[in-house]
Amino acid sequence: MAASDSRLRVRKDSGVTIVEFVDRNILDEANIQMIGDEITSLIESESSPKLLISFANVDHLSSAALGTLITINNKLRQKGQLRLANIDPQIYEVFVITRLNNIFKIMPTTEDAIKSFG
Repeated sequence: MAASDSRLRVRKDSGVTIVEFVDRNILDEANIQMIGDEITSLIESESSPKLLISFANVDHLSSAALGTLITINNKLRQKGQLRLANIDPQIYEVFVITRLNNIFKIMPTTEDAIKSFG
């Protein structure tokens, strides 16, 4: 997949892989599948990945996107760590309603999330 086709921006900081979304709205099923595949390959490329997913640019998430996050979390639980950060208050409300805030480690900022990795 060409980098220009990616729906993600990926960078490293202090041994943490930081993933940011290109799109403000993560609603399209095909894009969600592509995002899931990209993040899965990031997870599989490291022996004990530390993954931070930043929602700084995201205004809307579909339920399919939440499902993909749960799948990613399940894959990472076996061998690495996951943090979510910079979640818009309206999106965070969805995490609370669905109780996903109890499943994910959600940090207010990217910096807080990086510091939280053990």
